[in-house]
Amino acid sequence: MSKPTVQLYTDGACLGNPGPGGYAALLVFDQNEKMVTGAEPETTNNRMELRAVIEGVRNLKKPCRVDITTDSKYVSNGITQWMAGWKKNGWKNAQKKPVKNQDLWKELDEALQPHEIHWHWVKGHSGHPENERVDEAARKVIEDKGYA
Repeated sequence: MSKPTVQLYTDGACLGNPGPGGYAALLVFDQNEKMVTGAEPETTNNRMELRAVIEGVRNLKKPCRVDITTDSKYVSNGITQWMAGWKKNGWKNAQKKPVKNQDLWKELDEALQPHEIHWHWVKGHSGHPENERVDEAARKVIEDKGYA
């Protein structure tokens, strides 16, 4: 039996870097949509980008084929190009220093395991409808939580 295909659109936002941050993940399956958001009072943009993907994937109830669309080169390159080397080198980067945001990279790696993942990068603020929606939601949740 084939896995259901879910579209996952993610974005993170930060007011200042570091500063108050928010994330949003939009899951789309057939005609159903679910928006997942959250915020932290003191964080970085990269941490919110990672958290958006983690929380989006964690909302899946069973193994799926997941098309993840992000505007974060940090996330897309990290997972598709850098993570295998980090793991092989004991979570050290090319400069032999500990990988930044290692806690979230490990969470993301674990969250992705049951799924078939396909990564897609889009340029931020370029009019991609779902990317614009998650960008707006990530910014709005910072205000809704009273962090702005």
